[in-house]
Amino acid sequence: MPVKKSQIYSTLWDACNKLRGGVEPARYKDYVLVLLFHKYVSDRYKGAIYGDFTVTEATSFDALVRLKGDKDIGEKVTKILEQFLADNGMQGQIFTNFNNSEELGSGKELVDKVSGLIGVFENPALDFSANTSGGDDIIGDAYEYFMMKFAQESGKSKGQFYTPGEVSRVIARLIGIDSIPADSNHLYTLYDPACGSGSLLLRADDEAPRKNNGKDSAVTIFGQEVDKSTSGLAKMNAVLHGRATADIRNANTLSNPLFTDSDGRLKTFDFVVMNPPFSDKSWSDGVDTENDSFGRFKSYGVPPEKNGDYAWFLHVLASLNASGKAGIVMPHGVLFRGNAEEVIRRKILATHCIKGIISLPGNLFYGTGIPACIIIIDKENAQGRTGIFFIDAGEGFRKDGSKNRLREQDIEKIARVFKAGQEIEGYSRFVTYSEVERNGGNLNVPRYIRKPESELPHDIAAHLAGGIPKRDIDSLSELWEVSPELKTLLITEKVADPDVINLGIMTDRKILGQMRKERKEFFEAWREEVRPLLMAVKQDVRGSPDNADTKALIRELGERLLGAYSESVITDKFGVFDCLMNYWNEQMQDDVYMIKAYGWEKAGRMTEEERTDKGKVKSWEGAVIPREVMEREFFPEKLAEIAALSEEAVSLGAEIEEIRGGYENEEDMPDEEQKDLAVKAKRRREAERRMRQLRSELDGEVLKKYAVLSEEEIRVLVFGVKWMGRLSGRIGDEVSRAFGWYHERVVEIARRYERSLPEILREVDETRAAVEGALGRMGYAW
Repeated sequence: MPVKKSQIYSTLWDACNKLRGGVEPARYKDYVLVLLFHKYVSDRYKGAIYGDFTVTEATSFDALVRLKGDKDIGEKVTKILEQFLADNGMQGQIFTNFNNSEELGSGKELVDKVSGLIGVFENPALDFSANTSGGDDIIGDAYEYFMMKFAQESGKSKGQFYTPGEVSRVIARLIGIDSIPADSNHLYTLYDPACGSGSLLLRADDEAPRKNNGKDSAVTIFGQEVDKSTSGLAKMNAVLHGRATADIRNANTLSNPLFTDSDGRLKTFDFVVMNPPFSDKSWSDGVDTENDSFGRFKSYGVPPEKNGDYAWFLHVLASLNASGKAGIVMPHGVLFRGNAEEVIRRKILATHCIKGIISLPGNLFYGTGIPACIIIIDKENAQGRTGIFFIDAGEGFRKDGSKNRLREQDIEKIARVFKAGQEIEGYSRFVTYSEVERNGGNLNVPRYIRKPESELPHDIAAHLAGGIPKRDIDSLSELWEVSPELKTLLITEKVADPDVINLGIMTDRKILGQMRKERKEFFEAWREEVRPLLMAVKQDVRGSPDNADTKALIRELGERLLGAYSESVITDKFGVFDCLMNYWNEQMQDDVYMIKAYGWEKAGRMTEEERTDKGKVKSWEGAVIPREVMEREFFPEKLAEIAALSEEAVSLGAEIEEIRGGYENEEDMPDEEQKDLAVKAKRRREAERRMRQLRSELDGEVLKKYAVLSEEEIRVLVFGVKWMGRLSGRIGDEVSRAFGWYHERVVEIARRYERSLPEILREVDETRAAVEGALGRMGYAW
C-alpha cells in the first residue's frame, strides 16, 4: 500500500515519542530521519540489479527488524547502517550511533528504545516499495515537514539548518528557474553554497521543468555545507526527493570552496540560492582576505572582519555565470549599513546586477527572530537595467505557534507581482538606480515604500464642519466601482444615518449581484474548467509520463482559479487561492495520490476487510470518500432520524438538569417531580439506545454501500460533493468576509461623522435647557 502524507507525519512523530526523555529535541532528526532514509531506500532498492542504491539482505531494513529485542541491538544496528552507507559511497556523510548509552540509556532501556523505533517503521502503512515518483514527492514533503518540526524544537541557536519551505518556494519562483526551456540542450546548474539540510536547494529544483517524460529535472544540483551531520541530512533529503544524483559536499565554503574548475577558479552556475548564517562573526577564519585566490573581494573590497553578510554575497556574485540568477536571504542591515559595507554595496549597485529586493515579515526563521529580505541578482543584461523592483511583504503572514509563516496567498502574490513588475501602492514599486544613488546607495525598503495605514485617522475638520472626508470615501473605491449609487447615498445623506446606509448596502442590487458573482458564478466557471483536469487523474504505471504530474496539476488548478477571479472587485483573488492551496495541502493531494496509486474505483471503495475487525467498524479515517458524504448522499432519512433523537436526548437532559437544579438531593423533591424526573430519564435512555442502534445499522449500511459503488458514483462523490463542496464552502466564507469588511467600514465611516461637533454641542445645550426647565418646575433653582 502506498504511503499517504498524513500517515508518514503521524508515524514519524510516534518515533519521536519513543526518544523523549533521554534525547535532546535537536537530536531527534539524527535517529528518526536516518531510519526513514534507510527504510525508504531499502524498500525501493533491495535486491535491485540496476538502481541508485545497493541494498543487500544483510544491510536491509529486514535485517534491522530481526534484531528487535537483541541485547546487542544498538551495536548491531549501527554496524548494519555503517555497512549500508559504505556500500553506497556515503560513509562519513551520515552517522548515528544507536548504541549511545548517554542518550538512549543502557541495558534493557536501550534495547526497548531502539526496538521500539524499528517497530514504528515496521508499520505496514510505511511500505515504500509501491511508491511512484508522485509518492516520492509526498515522502520528501514529509521529510521537510519534520525538518521544520525539529527546527522548532531545537531552539534559537540550533535551528539554522532549515530554511522555511515557504521562503524557499518564494525564492525559487523569483529567480525564474521555472521558466527555463525543458527541451534545451544546455545543462542548467543550481547551487547553494550554504545548503544546510537542503530545503532551499530542493524547493528550487521543484520549480524546474522536467525532462525525459517527467523523470528528470532540467537542472543539476550542487550544494556545500560546513556542518558534517547537516550535510548528511541534505544528502538524505535529496534522495527522499528522488534526487539521488545531487552533489552535496562537506566543507567551509568561504575558506575552502569545493566546486572549482580545472584551473582552480570558482565553478560558475546558472542559478544560486542561499540562506547563509546571518552576520557571521567568524567568516574570515581560514580566508586570505587580502589575497583571495578566487578573486571574490578584488573589485568590491573586503567585508568587515566581524560581519560576513557581504562575504557570502560576494561569493554568490563570483559563483554566477554571465547570465546567472540568484536569490539570497539576508538581514536588512546589508541594505543600509555604512562604512566598509556601504562601499561594497555601492560598487555592487554600479553593476546593476540587483534586480529586486523583497522585505519579509519578522520571526520567520528558526535561527533568528530578526526580519530578513530576499535579494534577487540577475547578471543577464544587467547593464541595460534601469532600477530595482521593491516589495514590502512584511504584513503578509499567519501565526504558527511562536513563529510567523507565509501563507499560500503571500507566496503567490509576491511571485506574481514581482514577475509582472506590478506597482501596488504600499506594497511594491520600481525604483530607478538614479533615485537610489540620490539616497546615497541606501536600499532600506521603507525609504521607497510607505506602508498603508490600516486604520483611517479621524478628520478633525469633518468632525467640526460635518460631512464625510474625501480620504474616507476614496478608501472604499472598490465598493464604488460596483455601486456608484451607494457612494452617492453616503455622500448626500447629510446626517449620514448609519441605519440608512446599512439598509442601502443590504438591498443594493449591484452589490448583491457582485456578491453572487464572486461567491457562485466565478467558482462555478472554474469548477467546470478544471473538471476535465481532475477527471483525467488516473492510476500511475511506473515509468509513465503521468508519474510526475501531481505538482503540475495543483499549479494548473491554482493558475486557473486566479484567472477565474481576475475580475473579482471585492474579494482578494489571492485569498481565494489560499483556500484552494490549504485544502490541497490538508486533504486533496492525499486523495489525488490515492487515485494515482489505485485508480478511482479501488481508491473510492472501502472493503469490509479494510474497515472492520471482528464484525465491528475499525476506522473511518483516511477514506477518500468520507463517511459523512456517504451518509448525506445515500442515507439522509436515517441520518435525520439520528439527528432528531440526538436533539431529543439533549433537550431531555436539559429538562432533567432544570428539575434537579432546585434541590440538593432527589429525595427532597415532591413526588410529582420525582415521577416527572424518572419519566424524562427513561425517555432519554430510550432515545440514546435507539440512537446507538440506528448508528450501528447505518455504519453497516454505509460499509455495504462502499463495496458496490460504481466508478461513476465515486467520481461524482469525490469531485462534485467532497472536493468542490468543501472548496465552495471555504471560498464562499472568504467572499463573505471580504464583503463584510466593506460593509463594516461603510457603516463605521457613516457613524463616525453622523453628527458634527456643532450639532453635538447644540444637542447638549438643548438637553441642558430641558433639564433646567424641568428642575425649575419642580421648585429647584439651578
